[in-house]
Amino acid sequence: MPHYLMIRPACFGYNIETAASNSYQQLPEPRELEQVQQKALQEFDGLVAALREQEVDLLVMDDSPQPRKTCAVFPNNWFSTHEGGKLVLYPMLSANRRLERRPELIEALREQFEITEIIDLTHYEACGQYLEGTGSLVLDRENKIAYACLSPRTHATPLQEWAYRLGYELVPFTAVDAGGSPVYHTNVVMWLGKGVVGIALESILNPQERQTVKQRLEMTGKQLVVFSPDQMSRFCGNMLEVVNRKGESLLVMSQVASTALTTLQKQQIQQTYTLVCAPIPTIEALGGGSARCMIAEVVLSKKETQAGKLSTIS
Repeated sequence: MPHYLMIRPACFGYNIETAASNSYQQLPEPRELEQVQQKALQEFDGLVAALREQEVDLLVMDDSPQPRKTCAVFPNNWFSTHEGGKLVLYPMLSANRRLERRPELIEALREQFEITEIIDLTHYEACGQYLEGTGSLVLDRENKIAYACLSPRTHATPLQEWAYRLGYELVPFTAVDAGGSPVYHTNVVMWLGKGVVGIALESILNPQERQTVKQRLEMTGKQLVVFSPDQMSRFCGNMLEVVNRKGESLLVMSQVASTALTTLQKQQIQQTYTLVCAPIPTIEALGGGSARCMIAEVVLSKKETQAGKLSTIS
């Protein structure tokens, strides 16, 4: 049974370094700055409560106040876990986001889960090559396929090494947002579950790439829920399938994304999933990411001596 990790923010805020490549970030009004951290904590705690109400195995860890890390609430960009005890560390574009890779967090995971290998790709930062975790990669773990939207944060060379090391087939493509700018992360364009995928196909302008992505998804038996670029701008691509202790499939999304879905799209999704929604407008507006970005999957085996002991650290 999978577990999920979230980082409770200590210094959430607008990150000017990431804004250059993330058109979803919105600069706050000066009068709002004092309330940003408090609002972010309320939103974070609300999403945690919604997940725990659905009996999701959730590990919540506290961010450290120093050094200041405005984007620590998005842990899926700096690490991912994989079957066989593998943990991958990723090269990230923003220098201040690299501070999120705290060794004590990895050790906290190691205390409770079996980690047999750490694949460190962070050396690519020195040559300006980046791959930002499951922001850059949308994974079909069952079929070992990785979908990747190439962008300033997702480069071909580390992507190819990742695929070789993990044994995945790659399906790369390019996409643009509603304003014509390159989409910064793949998980803005699409989310993927075991039987269903949500995707903004129109954002993939190259007809050959669009057809390749569509065909590869259909070949694996996925039901497509297609949404528009406008819906993509409201984070309809930034959702995550999670499985709770009962083995039930849930789809986690923000209130903004839920509201943007049409009645027909919701009906399609609810044939497979129970929807878990929470309002996170401050995190979305300033951080430029949504519910999926806030949750890192932990697919490592639990150590027998730690069964049932999911702890919080600071």
